[in-house]
Amino acid sequence: MPLLKEKRYTVDDIYALPPGERAELIRGEIHAMAPPTSTHQRIVHFLDWTIGSYIRKNNGDCEVFPAPFAVFLRDDDRTYVEPDLSVICDREKVDDRGCHGAPDWVIEIVSPSSKRMDYYIKLAEYKEAGVREYWIVDPYKKYIIVYDLEHEEAPLFCPLNGCVKAGIYEDLEIDFSEMKL
Repeated sequence: MPLLKEKRYTVDDIYALPPGERAELIRGEIHAMAPPTSTHQRIVHFLDWTIGSYIRKNNGDCEVFPAPFAVFLRDDDRTYVEPDLSVICDREKVDDRGCHGAPDWVIEIVSPSSKRMDYYIKLAEYKEAGVREYWIVDPYKKYIIVYDLEHEEAPLFCPLNGCVKAGIYEDLEIDFSEMKL
């Protein structure tokens, strides 16, 4: 009896999903995405506004893109992710379809359904793709894990109600106590 072949999906399968249905694609495997909670959206809005304001104030070259925003981590059709926030400093990577290559800084907000993806699968994917900095914001455990992937430093665990320094910028510190949850 022949072995059954496992179905491998491509970006075309993501674009063929029914309207309103979202998923990510990691190495040909589809991972469905649940709708975000209001807490999740408040955190995304706070970070988008805070980081974007910092970039504008300092005439920076980087841009902040909140989800849904397509990131094609590899030059293939088998990996497609939608980070909660992507900070991209090389404008050549961005076109109308999304980001082609690794963002400089990725932030994921953990939800009950995304724990495995955010803590394990995406961490490995982002590291391999060349993301410089990766934050996992966990509103349930009330902390932020900061990964300096560029320098391969040990992760930092920061309380969700304190200040967290962004590694890709010299002087950006985000005060999470200002966030209204």
